[in-house]
Amino acid sequence: MSKEEDAPKVFRTLKDRAERKFARVHDAPLHPYGGSGPQYGHFFHTVFKAYMKLWKYQQQNRAKLTESGLQRSEIGEIASRIGQLYFNQYLRTSEARFLLEAYIFYEAIFNRKYFDGSAKDRSIRFKELRFYARFLMVSLVLNHVEMVKLLVQKFKELVDYSKADFRDTNFKEWKLVVQDIVRFTKADSAVYARPLRYTATFDSHPASAPYVARYHAKRLLKFRDALLTSYHKNEVKFAELTLDTFRMLQCLEWEPSGSFYQKHSVETRENGGQADHSITSGLIDVNLMADMTDPNLPPNPKKAVLYRPSVTQLISVIATVCEKLPPDHVMLVYLSTSGTSGNCNTSQMDNPKISRKSAMSSGSANNHHEQSNGFCENHITTNGDSDQYFKNSLSLGPSRNGGSDNLFPGDIIPFTRKPLFLIIDSDNSHAFKAGSTRSRKG
Repeated sequence: MSKEEDAPKVFRTLKDRAERKFARVHDAPLHPYGGSGPQYGHFFHTVFKAYMKLWKYQQQNRAKLTESGLQRSEIGEIASRIGQLYFNQYLRTSEARFLLEAYIFYEAIFNRKYFDGSAKDRSIRFKELRFYARFLMVSLVLNHVEMVKLLVQKFKELVDYSKADFRDTNFKEWKLVVQDIVRFTKADSAVYARPLRYTATFDSHPASAPYVARYHAKRLLKFRDALLTSYHKNEVKFAELTLDTFRMLQCLEWEPSGSFYQKHSVETRENGGQADHSITSGLIDVNLMADMTDPNLPPNPKKAVLYRPSVTQLISVIATVCEKLPPDHVMLVYLSTSGTSGNCNTSQMDNPKISRKSAMSSGSANNHHEQSNGFCENHITTNGDSDQYFKNSLSLGPSRNGGSDNLFPGDIIPFTRKPLFLIIDSDNSHAFKAGSTRSRKG
């Protein structure tokens, strides 16, 4: 069998291998503190290497593969999967280079119209819809306002066409996705005129940090870790990114400058020739990312953006961050939610943590036992007024779940052993004021 005859077989083998590897990381936590450990970093490298090998092979054998029946939508599917891998890795690391690489691949798919002709194939149309949703998310996070506007328009048109092209298919879920992104962009654009990210046009240069540090206290803390979450009924969101967490996410990102907004229509190969980046070339130059990053900016802080976590999940992530937090670092926790007040109800008393709290005033012997075995009593004074830590709370879930979705100030106190910067965006934030708790200095 000749090499030309082998090309399609090799391509299918590489594709199947890459898809099997991707399945191993598909359900990995999309934040840095999910208990994923180093194995997911290794798996990501393995999956990425498999897809890049597949991508390069189709580039080098494009003519042979096209003759054997390779469709442009298949190329778009591979590029979209690589973009997805890059974005997922950005969520796990907060490294801007992964976000920029994802944008490069998605933009190339969009400009080269790899999914054109999907009206004839329902499965290809669904892949195109997922591509638009993912490209919209990347463009939102990168704050590419004009691209977001264009994508929203195209996405809306595609959903309308889909209902006409495939009348026997229900596209109700995609219609809701369109409604979400339209609502999201309208709410986001109505609030501020300047970018929330650090921008050289408006903000001081990072080089001025040593001079600012002179005016700080003796202990200068470094900010490298953040946890962001929100819960509101009918809150504005797109996918699993709420408007509140999106705005805070933007505040914790550095805005690249310099050549970031410059488009390069023609690139030079290593041998001196010109690389064709036209719509039909099929070439996506991953080295363009080097022109989009700014080496003068510090790295972004690692961020866990949690979508409607349970109280247990939230506390677990905070504990993971605190356990690994160096002594000279500070963690930021942002919670945006409505509040509840009043005494603990029956469902709250069913919570072992709350029950332990109520036993604290029964005597010194019980106090010693609870401090040895309890979760947060070692940071709560036992002078009879500990109820203050469990009267007011934040609601992280539907009220029908009772007290199981309520986060109390007492839940946070154990983590004050480490430097903690707590932002409570709530009508009940007063319950979490520093003056309302008594924490022991660690």
